[in-house]
Amino acid sequence: MPTPTRRDWLSILFLGVIWGGTFMVVSFALQGYGPVTVATARVVLGAVALAALAAAMGRSLPAWDARLWAYLVPIGLLGSTLPFTLLSWGQSHVPSAFAGLSMASVPLFVLPLAYLLSAETLTKHKAMGFGLGFIGTLILLGPEILTGGALLMPRLACIAAALCYAFSSILTRRCPKIDPITLAATSLVIGAIPLIPLMLLTEGFPTWQGTTPGTAIVLLGLIPTALAAYLRVSVIRSAGSGFMTLTSYQVPVWSVIFGGLVLGETLPLRFFAALLLILAGLLLSQRKP
Repeated sequence: MPTPTRRDWLSILFLGVIWGGTFMVVSFALQGYGPVTVATARVVLGAVALAALAAAMGRSLPAWDARLWAYLVPIGLLGSTLPFTLLSWGQSHVPSAFAGLSMASVPLFVLPLAYLLSAETLTKHKAMGFGLGFIGTLILLGPEILTGGALLMPRLACIAAALCYAFSSILTRRCPKIDPITLAATSLVIGAIPLIPLMLLTEGFPTWQGTTPGTAIVLLGLIPTALAAYLRVSVIRSAGSGFMTLTSYQVPVWSVIFGGLVLGETLPLRFFAALLLILAGLLLSQRKP
């Protein structure tokens, strides 16, 4: 197993704060733009920023290699296209803090996926931790999972985004060796390709909608998308997808703090009980045999 460096730890702490605050910024962007436009702008701006950085450093898109591109395409779709769209649409119906809380389930999904896709050992503690965390995820979804209420699909969209991130983490770790900046830029370019026509067909060409949503949408593309994509890839390549899941302990906390203090959101106690079960499951899964 790779040993995390000091830079890896600092990157993890920084990513926790950035991603925890992302859901608040998305809420501001949704005040003037549709969910598909928000997702598209994030990916396109992030892709342009990273592609420009890669070009300035003399790095171009990777040459055609069937094995490499077999990883790059799903990484781009599962790491940006699908989760950004699902989260933006979900947040148009549920509090930003809920979207942040749902990210705690990312490492839970990594456990069985690593076993199935990477042949990692699924110990008794990992299996028990997954079961405990899965119960917490069901509690987070609420009674609507049985009654089929109006909020069920938006909440499921947030959980589905977490599953996409888990898949992307496993694939990023297994991807053939490639420069981190090139990998991050290429994955965002791939992610932008299906989103642009989808946005034009469903919500039209975006225009400036005021200072708050406009600034929010620019920040989304540059900081939690472009910069964070580079840091995420660097950490996964350096310390592994398992170490990367440590951000999932921080993101829910910061999302609740930003949602409560800045947006004035209130969450039912059920959400916090669910978070405790999920975190308990994660801790149990990390216990050594």
